[in-house]
Amino acid sequence: MLFFFSILFVVLTAIIMITQKALGVIISPEQLSKVQRKLLYVDIILIVGMILGFTKLHGTTAGGIILQVATMLFMAQIIYDWLALAYVLVRYLKKKLFDVPEDPQRRKFLKGAAVLPAAAVAVSAYGGLIERKQNVVRRFDVPVENIPDDIKGLSIIQLSDIHLGPFMGLEELDKLLREASGIGGDMLVITGDLFDDNRINYKAAKVVDSYVDCFKYGIFYCWGNHEHMRGIPAINIALEGTKIKKLENSFEMVAGEVLPVYIAGVDYPIKRDQFDFLKEKYTELALKEIPSNSVKILLAHHPDFIDSAAKYNANLVLTGHTHGGQLGFFGIPLVPPIFKYLRGLYRVGNTMGYVHSGNGSWFPFRFGCPPEIAVFTLTEK
Repeated sequence: MLFFFSILFVVLTAIIMITQKALGVIISPEQLSKVQRKLLYVDIILIVGMILGFTKLHGTTAGGIILQVATMLFMAQIIYDWLALAYVLVRYLKKKLFDVPEDPQRRKFLKGAAVLPAAAVAVSAYGGLIERKQNVVRRFDVPVENIPDDIKGLSIIQLSDIHLGPFMGLEELDKLLREASGIGGDMLVITGDLFDDNRINYKAAKVVDSYVDCFKYGIFYCWGNHEHMRGIPAINIALEGTKIKKLENSFEMVAGEVLPVYIAGVDYPIKRDQFDFLKEKYTELALKEIPSNSVKILLAHHPDFIDSAAKYNANLVLTGHTHGGQLGFFGIPLVPPIFKYLRGLYRVGNTMGYVHSGNGSWFPFRFGCPPEIAVFTLTEK
């Protein structure tokens, strides 16, 4: 947690400094100092609010509102910085390439630049209030060599990173599950970070359980890092008595006679210093005993399991954790490549891996990376 807040503080400080520099595009030098000072005070209040929202006020309505407002204001600053940079570059290139003389009237220049804050606020509002609530359905074929008729067309629906809490309540969860069940898949899988607020875990488990019978083979689920953060014992109590099939370094045969279909799941390696060792061990426990002549599907929260599962010739590895970066442009993530596999479809040898963009978030903003319902269908290779 200390590491997270350290990174958060550095990032927010950088945003403040860059925005204060970028203000010079629309404000005269005489006004700049005064506006910078006011912006700094506001941002300090927002930083304190975000820390409270992530700690003392986590899961509360007040904490959710504070985080939503703070996130949108900081994102508006970031978007403004990008727009201001683009504006300055366009003017510079226009002058250099087309020999357009510099306009001596700064008022005209400011008039053209004044639209930037409005555009930044509009984009921030869209990302914070609209896109993050609009699920898209994405469909993929999973080719299987010599697939028999009894499993041809078997479909798996994936949800991930729902993050129950201030930005995804029980009503939103019910709506999401209703939408997913309406697609008509044979099974639903949830690849971690479903539970993120212990006060509603029990009710949330009942909501998920009420949809188990909507899927021929039921609902399968594996742990994510946020389940570990909130406490596995408490979540296990919430899951008791439900028909949700939790896969914790284990597997289960779900279909097929000539070519059986197995679904496996792994725990999240929460110990950072042992991540690589635990990743390999968990994968071995989940996949090693599955017969080679079968279709193997692995559920894992962290996308690094794509590599470890490929060693066991898994047909499909469904992961999440990254949220797809939550920021994108024409499907291309705009965040630093801190994960080897960040968003979408990957192939490692004969293994097809998928990194889900997530359905919820603890950082309430999405742009160019909407939440998704992913559907995978077994087909002839």
